[in-house]
Amino acid sequence: MRTTYANGALVTRTVAPLDPASLRGAFGLVPSSVVAVCAEVDGERVGFAASTFVPVSLDPPLVAFCVQNTSTTWPRLDGAAHIGISVLGEAHDGAARVLASKAGDRFEGLATETTDEGAVFVGGASVWLDTSVSQQVPAGDHAVVILHVNEVRLQPDVEPIVFHRSRFRSLREGLS
Repeated sequence: MRTTYANGALVTRTVAPLDPASLRGAFGLVPSSVVAVCAEVDGERVGFAASTFVPVSLDPPLVAFCVQNTSTTWPRLDGAAHIGISVLGEAHDGAARVLASKAGDRFEGLATETTDEGAVFVGGASVWLDTSVSQQVPAGDHAVVILHVNEVRLQPDVEPIVFHRSRFRSLREGLS
């Protein structure tokens, strides 16, 4: 317990222990975008969902996401010349779940488009970014993958989904 003063009143707050469960709970309270990270590798679509995507730089154009060191999908994508990043929208709740699954066909029921360079995009996404790996930075049990943006396509009328409290949510929920 920690007691502090806020606006002149005594406030008691519970301080959670610093362990994986409390960190997971804390990180889950931070809403994040949901993207599909996909490419064609040896004639097969390969991809996964990531909820750690962030814009990094305008000049040069860079974005990033984090991937677990234990991922078996990322090593297959890592060598791809072009990787498609699709910012998933409200209609992609099911797609996000399928792409995040550990087994089965991650593209079942998904409309996709593949560029000549091998970037794979999910149909109906609000943003498509054709990217190439710029660098990878080890970060604990994850790696931060920084991607150079080669091309961008926008569908601004598509509302994105976010991952918050272990659920995919619409930004419109609860708003009037």
